[in-house]
Amino acid sequence: MGLSRRAYARHRGCAESAVRKAIATGRITPEPDGTIDPAKADAQWAAQTDPSQQRYRAPASGETAGAKAVRAEGKAVPRAAIDAVQETLRESGEGDPGGSMFLRARTANEVLKAQTARERLRKFKGELVDRARTIATVYALARRERDAWVQWPARVAALMAAELGVDPHQMETVLEKHVRRQLAELGEFKVELGRSL
Repeated sequence: MGLSRRAYARHRGCAESAVRKAIATGRITPEPDGTIDPAKADAQWAAQTDPSQQRYRAPASGETAGAKAVRAEGKAVPRAAIDAVQETLRESGEGDPGGSMFLRARTANEVLKAQTARERLRKFKGELVDRARTIATVYALARRERDAWVQWPARVAALMAAELGVDPHQMETVLEKHVRRQLAELGEFKVELGRSL
């Protein structure tokens, strides 16, 4: 003797209307007396159900919740994708929403969309600058400053030599040596344009 539709719906963890619909569409077949054999109906239901269309998955007979979480159906999800989802949720402070991997991935996707929109808005408001353009501008300014200093001893050596009464060539050589040493020391400074200041 099988279960009634209502009892089978409780067994499946779904609405009685879902059981009626499954019988009407031929996904499961009732016994001749109108009752439902749970083992046979579970097998038919699983065989004729697309897992990607389900909000939840009923556990197989005798399967515990822990075993259900470990067992995977369909295509295997790359470990890198799972790690990326968990990292995104961790960074956003969302924590683990629980539920299926799909739910976690969807939550991570929504978090990323919100972060992207927030960054676009900050850029639109002028709070953010383009990193590549900023680096190029700083590099160009530093090169221009360095070139001006490299040319400075040749421009001022004769004037300084006349004021001090020394040989202009010797003055230029000494100035150039000290300016280049100073520029070499300044060139060792590394600018870090990290994510936070």
